[in-house]
Amino acid sequence: MSQFILFNDQFFTNDAAVLQASNRAFKFGDGLFESMRMCGGKLQYPELHADRIKATMKALKMDGYNLLDDYFLKQKTAELARKNKIQGNARFRLSIYRQGQGLYTPETNKVGYLIEVKPLETTTYELNKKGIIVDVYDEIAKPINKLSNYKTTNSLPFVMAAIFQKQHQLDEVLLLNQNGFLCESTSSNLFVVYQNQIYTPALSEGCVGGVMRNVVMQLAKKHQLPLIEAQINPQILNEAEEVFLTNAVSGVRWVMGYGRKRYFNEVARMFSGWLNQSL
Repeated sequence: MSQFILFNDQFFTNDAAVLQASNRAFKFGDGLFESMRMCGGKLQYPELHADRIKATMKALKMDGYNLLDDYFLKQKTAELARKNKIQGNARFRLSIYRQGQGLYTPETNKVGYLIEVKPLETTTYELNKKGIIVDVYDEIAKPINKLSNYKTTNSLPFVMAAIFQKQHQLDEVLLLNQNGFLCESTSSNLFVVYQNQIYTPALSEGCVGGVMRNVVMQLAKKHQLPLIEAQINPQILNEAEEVFLTNAVSGVRWVMGYGRKRYFNEVARMFSGWLNQSL
């Protein structure tokens, strides 16, 4: 890990005790977070990240979202990378929390923030050489509500899914929504190629509205590939030609296996190549 973090415009060592016991993200999960990637000294998709932060803060009724724009993201991540002597390739996590005290009813809607950074060795989005193995996690369904599309600090369903993943020696697990349809994975959005058609769970299915999901959908449109946002039955995993996952840090990762089913990676490879053309 890096040596320094950025907490409300001040640098601290990464082991400094900067959060108070009254912090609302700690006590109530009253916050959000955003994962971002820098390649060659350039923060990737800052406008899309800023748009998503703004939408999430508005949904959580937090003040100050206009200040956390793409300029803020580019400036603060660059400052933190320099402070840690990182040579331009890194992943960042921006955590935003509601300040002040109070019980469930907050005393204020102003926010504070914390940015962490970790250096990356790769300068591009590299498609995984070895395909990942997945299974469906059905112990806790993801609810569909007004907050389902946002990355909040209420992450227990994902934590429990990740524990299941570790216990069963899997690379990832796929979450179902409350109606039993495919939603996303523990850390990524989901895409399925079936009969030469690309499908991804619609936002109405409760998945996170990921930045890389947005980028992949834009690339599909640019290259005239049919891509449909849909309600996806998990049974399709037994018939699909390809399954791949996307997030802002890893880009595209292809799935090799689900049970005895094995997949190709032709479409995933195309998208990964297009991502790197834009760097």
